[in-house]
Amino acid sequence: MRRLLLLSLIACLPAPVFADSFDNYTNTILGGIPKSKLAKRVKELAPEVMVEHSRVLPGITATFVVVKTNEGRWAKLLLQPARQKLSATDSVPILLIERFATFKDGEERAVLVQGQNVRLFDGFRFSLDLGQVVPESLGGDIKFVIDGERVVAEPVNQAEMYLVTEHFPEATLKKGKKLVVGAAFEPHYFNGTYKLYDDGRRTGKLKLVVGDTGVVTGSLYSDKDGSKYDVGGKVGTPNHSINFVVTFPRTVQTFQGWMFTGDGRIITGSARMQDRETGFYAVREE
Repeated sequence: MRRLLLLSLIACLPAPVFADSFDNYTNTILGGIPKSKLAKRVKELAPEVMVEHSRVLPGITATFVVVKTNEGRWAKLLLQPARQKLSATDSVPILLIERFATFKDGEERAVLVQGQNVRLFDGFRFSLDLGQVVPESLGGDIKFVIDGERVVAEPVNQAEMYLVTEHFPEATLKKGKKLVVGAAFEPHYFNGTYKLYDDGRRTGKLKLVVGDTGVVTGSLYSDKDGSKYDVGGKVGTPNHSINFVVTFPRTVQTFQGWMFTGDGRIITGSARMQDRETGFYAVREE
């Protein structure tokens, strides 16, 4: 009965929203920016330069900029030159930080701070390590400057700014081979990447790898901050059932699921963390 209820709920849920090209730039990719021919280090960014490079990322209209912060972290930003209306006849130039994310040291996807729609006026500084507009006394990593005809965004102190001039091929997700489910269900059908929906509270990218003996390994990347957690388990009996455990820093969460045998697209079932049992489902990313 519980499984029937979960299946009926899935039919009513909205279609999942997948990551765009900005999200696909991980900390690992940003670390290779200084040696890449697809980006160049700049001392300042004028509005006309931002406009010229405003559609480098597929599906993104803003300018893509990468910054190495004063604390040595990598951050990615989408920037737009804009104007702030002051009255019916007057406005001033501003720098719009459409989106930004600063990665944690040594992590592939884990994010320290992130945000969107930040407006920088003349003289304003922004700290990518704090994710906040800061006064001059706190330094910051980028600032917006208007000096006569000169209107630019520029790095602060030891921060490094890189303008991405072409989309990186490694940031393009490769389309996987479409799963074809045969008459007899095979354990290796669980191999793949899924969008995990856990109790309507948490989501993430679940990667499962099934060995020849049915042993399951993999990882879970949290959508909240990109943190990576180890996954381990085993394909059960019948073959379209699976049990796996996600190991968090202070606890573990166990999952018992069943895959749709018609197309292998969805895993659904129940999860338990400490004494609380909940429902989950995971949708295969083609």
